[in-house]
Amino acid sequence: MTEREKMLRGMLYDPAHDTALQAEMAACKALCRQFNQLAYQTTDIEAAQALLRRLLGAAGEGLRIEPPFWCDYGVNITVGRNFYMNHGGVILDAGGVTFGDNVFIGPQCGFHTSGHPLAAAERNRGLEYARPIRVGSDVWIGAGVQVMPGVTIGDGSVIAGGSVVTRDIPAGVLAAGVPCRPIRPITEADRMLS
Repeated sequence: MTEREKMLRGMLYDPAHDTALQAEMAACKALCRQFNQLAYQTTDIEAAQALLRRLLGAAGEGLRIEPPFWCDYGVNITVGRNFYMNHGGVILDAGGVTFGDNVFIGPQCGFHTSGHPLAAAERNRGLEYARPIRVGSDVWIGAGVQVMPGVTIGDGSVIAGGSVVTRDIPAGVLAAGVPCRPIRPITEADRMLS
């Protein structure tokens, strides 16, 4: 079994000593660097977004990511329609990251599918694992949120700025904290426009 196959199955794998994974990451970093430079130097948003579409596995209409943006592989990221990520986004996508439609992400947020063993002997060998992250539709993620491996965030939820999401968050709730937890349901009383 290849290291890539182990990675995609959630098993321990060794990315540091696998030339194929290293080449994939290097190509992805080059595209990220190209996107970041182009997005800062041009008013042609369409050209920058076209580069993003080459980088990501799949993206719906209305894609917008502000620079700087970094990811590990890119091909393991799927975004739905009307996706917006503010400045400083990081997606470590070894395990795959899926975003639904109408997802809005504040600045300096990270989505981290990669993790490392607790046992020092395994960690020191360079082994890691990856667990998928799933973000539903109609989700708002505030500034500085960090989402950890294996988390699912349900449709219509809001994650308050500065939260660290270590466990699944159900649909339709306001969640906050370190670690992040549901605070209360989002209701009609939360509507600001009548």
